[in-house]
Amino acid sequence: MNVAEWLAASARLRPDAPALLTGFDLDADYATFARRAAAIGAALSRDHHIAPGDRVGLFATNCTQYLECLYGIWWIGAVAIPINAKLHGREAAWICADAGAKLMFISDDTIDALAEASDDLPATMKTLSMDSEAYRAMREGDGPSAPLPREENDLAWLFYTSGTTGRPKGVMLSHGNLVAMTLCYLADVDFATPNDASLYAAPISHGAGLYHFPHVRMGGRHVIPESGGFDPDEVLNLGRQLGNVVMFAAPTMVRRLVDVARRRGENGEGLRTIIYGGGPMYLADIRDAIATMGQRFVQIYGQGESPMTITSLSREWHARTDHPRYLERLASVGPAQSVMSVRITGPDGTPLPSGETGEVEAKGSAVMLGYWNNPKANAETLKDGWLRTGDVGRLDEDGFLTLSDRSKDVIISGAPISIRARWRRRC
Repeated sequence: MNVAEWLAASARLRPDAPALLTGFDLDADYATFARRAAAIGAALSRDHHIAPGDRVGLFATNCTQYLECLYGIWWIGAVAIPINAKLHGREAAWICADAGAKLMFISDDTIDALAEASDDLPATMKTLSMDSEAYRAMREGDGPSAPLPREENDLAWLFYTSGTTGRPKGVMLSHGNLVAMTLCYLADVDFATPNDASLYAAPISHGAGLYHFPHVRMGGRHVIPESGGFDPDEVLNLGRQLGNVVMFAAPTMVRRLVDVARRRGENGEGLRTIIYGGGPMYLADIRDAIATMGQRFVQIYGQGESPMTITSLSREWHARTDHPRYLERLASVGPAQSVMSVRITGPDGTPLPSGETGEVEAKGSAVMLGYWNNPKANAETLKDGWLRTGDVGRLDEDGFLTLSDRSKDVIISGAPISIRARWRRRC
């Protein structure tokens, strides 16, 4: 199925429900959101000759137009390449060239960065600012009433790793991968309702954006902070006034949020769920976060190659203080998510028993199709369907995974640590 069908369904079932907000200001209800996506898709096809399977980049800071463009791309069966707006323009240009992008959506605040790399851009690739009159005219047109049907293994999202030890690699995520990730969210991470407000304080190009799917499916609100990023005071104000706020945050963001909440004498009222991952969350920090803000935390461990979907430490395990191994479990990243299997292997690839430390491997329907045009990396990373994460960890007898930071000789929570000289592709 095409993931854009979830937007089409919510537009039919809840046409007047608020969909896209900037701060407290409503930008679009679900009927308008879907109509704009269809119109963008039609314009991409008609005016820019984007066909199913063609790649379209997005190099922009967080804004509601970002979600409109994603769904416009998927509406016609094309492939989205979300690129972190903090990258240098030359890095963004290299990604577009490697992917063979035909067009790239940008925002006015990324134009200058891209202009510095104009010589590196694909010669035939066009750019279009989401802040321009041309874009506003594009989204006000007409489009097909239903998204183009897609198969489970059709490419949807091309996620580029950071490439700190070499060129970035394009992780191919299919519609089926994204559906599996979304079902895991609902089974293992958090529930979703039409009353929720999904807050994008972290880049939509990465983990925060990947987690928008369940809230589109349920017809919830999608909120971009007016600042466009993470400001702890702004997040606390939005939570208190919007209610039912769900957000993804890196552990460093959680630390800052907790510090500001304590200074303000608040506990994060209205922030229902804070999902954290993608970096080291030390045991002392999560205990402090719970003491200050209460039981509103969920941890996930994933990589771009298995987006947001390897293990999860649910709200229940954050709250089970009566368990005899509570602190050990709180320092873990939890058991495997519902569509995944996790194992630990030794240097020769042999599976190890519980309690022994080795490389973390994962297998399941959320694991990528492979790397874009990179058979060598595929051979190194995928073996008999198992994703070799490059992270060190151990499983206990109940299946809880603990990741190891050998450089500091401590066990930490939520931080993949590489045992091979390659970048950690965490989401």
